[in-house]
Amino acid sequence: MGPEVLSNILRDLPKKIDENLLVGTDTSDDAAVYKLTEDLAVIVTVDFFTPMVDDPYQFGQIAAANALSDVYAMGGRPLLALNIFCLPNCLPPETSSEILRGGADKVLESGALIGGGHTVQDDEPKYGLAVVGLVHPEQVLSNAGARPGDVLVLTKPLGTGIINTAFKGGLAEEEVYRAAVENMAALNKDAAECLKETGISACTDITGFGFLGHAAEMARASKVSLQINSQALPLLPGVLDFARMGLIPAGAYDNHRYLQDDVVFAAGVEQEVQDILFDPQTSGGLLIPVKPEQVGRLLESMHQKGVAHAVVVGTVIPPQNFLIKVQ
Repeated sequence: MGPEVLSNILRDLPKKIDENLLVGTDTSDDAAVYKLTEDLAVIVTVDFFTPMVDDPYQFGQIAAANALSDVYAMGGRPLLALNIFCLPNCLPPETSSEILRGGADKVLESGALIGGGHTVQDDEPKYGLAVVGLVHPEQVLSNAGARPGDVLVLTKPLGTGIINTAFKGGLAEEEVYRAAVENMAALNKDAAECLKETGISACTDITGFGFLGHAAEMARASKVSLQINSQALPLLPGVLDFARMGLIPAGAYDNHRYLQDDVVFAAGVEQEVQDILFDPQTSGGLLIPVKPEQVGRLLESMHQKGVAHAVVVGTVIPPQNFLIKVQ
């Protein structure tokens, strides 16, 4: 389902007014947040998809990391997860077990628990998690908190969709592919802990709508525009070469069609860089608007915790006749 269709469906859903629903469908945020008490709110999210890697254990890890990321992007900590597993009858039991083991290990790494789940028969395997997290109501992060003057920090390199496409075509070397897999399987846990230490007030994570899709959601929800420095973007090894070869997944073209009226590219931004910015990401990094006086401390903290690719990629500006300009 493309981003335009999904956005229309969410916008048209009937809504019940409840002041305790701190984050719902209005801002296209990463998860729902509901206040239970003055000191406690619950984060609820769900995410699952088809395999993007051949190794079942790695697939389980990546799918789990992707689902857990929504809790981190909302400023919370994961508490409980339920497996969502669609499997064909022909899938060997040992393969199913490895997928579930990969997911369970990643949930354990996050500090959360697996509490069960649900399986259905399907023609193609699909796996992911429904996740419950906890956060203080006054510490909820949303994509609606970017303000003019903020700088934008991105915590993971881009290009997972393009690398996967190249690997399926037999063109990506094992070392390049392994770097992409490690990137997708990495939790955003350490980056999220740094946000709490620095007092950041807004965040989103980069997944299927690509860098520009999720950045546009932030700009729209915050009623601002964003300026992106294309030369500062962290990229996975080999992704520029594969983009020049035209190894672009179909989802990137869907993202482009949806965003074509909202994104402006300056002259000189190469086509392959544009394609990477629309590339659908699996378990991507966090995009964080940060006050200029906080960014040095945030980056230092992230680098010390091993979030090595965290870098400033742009700025937040007052609203223009575009959501995003890429220079």
